[in-house]
Amino acid sequence: MIADVEHLLRTEAPQVLGALVRRFGHFDVAEDAVQEALLTASRAWPVDGVPENPRSWLIRIGYRRMVDLLRSDQARRRREREVGAAELAMREPVRRACPPPETDDSLTLLLLCCHPALSSTSQVALTLRAVGGLTTAEIAHAHGTSEATMGTRISRAKQQLARAGARFTPPTDADRHSRMDAVTQVLYLVFNEGYTASAGAELARVDLTREAIRLTRMLRDSLPDDAEVTGLLALMLLTESRRAARTGRDDELVPLDEQDRTRWNPGLIREGTELIDSVWSRREVGPYQLQAAIAAVHAAAASPESTDWPQIAALYLWLERLNPTAPVRLSRAVAVARAYGPVRGLSLLDDLNRRYRLDQEPLTRQRERAVRAHLREMTGDAAGAATLYREAATLTGNQVERRYLLRRAAASTDPLVRQAASAELAVPARRTGG
Repeated sequence: MIADVEHLLRTEAPQVLGALVRRFGHFDVAEDAVQEALLTASRAWPVDGVPENPRSWLIRIGYRRMVDLLRSDQARRRREREVGAAELAMREPVRRACPPPETDDSLTLLLLCCHPALSSTSQVALTLRAVGGLTTAEIAHAHGTSEATMGTRISRAKQQLARAGARFTPPTDADRHSRMDAVTQVLYLVFNEGYTASAGAELARVDLTREAIRLTRMLRDSLPDDAEVTGLLALMLLTESRRAARTGRDDELVPLDEQDRTRWNPGLIREGTELIDSVWSRREVGPYQLQAAIAAVHAAAASPESTDWPQIAALYLWLERLNPTAPVRLSRAVAVARAYGPVRGLSLLDDLNRRYRLDQEPLTRQRERAVRAHLREMTGDAAGAATLYREAATLTGNQVERRYLLRRAAASTDPLVRQAASAELAVPARRTGG
């Protein structure tokens, strides 16, 4: 029951926010009112039951809170007319209307939250709050910061929107085109922070991956002909399909080649593969489609030995040409090593370091050492591998990953347990997007 209520609230959050902003303006105040309405519902509905029209219920509570917030504002005199109009709407049932059933404010809100005036971090935080319906505390936890700090960040983001003159209006074709890269990047970052948390005691944050998938489904419903949005959803589903097999009985990291593939989710694999197949024949192929195609190759392999690594290496080369970032280059080095041997992989990695300093880039400096350790181990340099594994362990804030790397350091010098490292040491999807 509680899980169903939570899902319903997050689904309705953007529609309720859209109704309030359309009536009152003042995105920042409306967003606060929606959060309080969601909090009220999360306490009442599990006890009293979900009302017959949950959206109208939420809008009614949001209206009341909005009136209170406007009344208490220092600029009360300038807003008296708005307050009066809101009170009139509350007294007259015919004027309490929620948005028409065919109105969906989700895309409008996504574009607003991804306004170019905001930093990437602020875009992510505001999207999770306004569109995803997450509380400030939940967003703070995902970012490894305090609730107070995150609250300040969100408040500043809303102030920046106001200063930039951002308005809650249906997106034009130009808006969609100019901001879609930011929207997909935000959803991508949310998913991958959930899939491999940058810090903390758990490898993954399931709440974030689930929310990213939900929002990306919503975006695809709004833009069914956008091949890159479809590719992004396919990538998320195919990646998420492996989640249950990524940790063992003691919550320890299980590398890709050692995972029990019977624990991979066949429904997500099937859906993700069908999605990428549906757009792969388009004339233009983008970065998310390429990453989804790579994930589909992994998903199609019945065993590690049957993985088509030459095809994956070719896809990464294509991806690098479209998206020449440090994470993509590092992933290509791993794929080349798996396809053509560790010596060739090390040679490519050395060349990439000389040209692009992957070992110094913030997004790859930790993973570069882990990959190099893996390749050194494959060539028989156990001592060098152990040193690099330990260096990599000191550079990650994720405790599960750190324990795994330290175990690899110990195992690489023990001939009884030495084994080939896996592609799980490749850069996760979060970092391939740059």
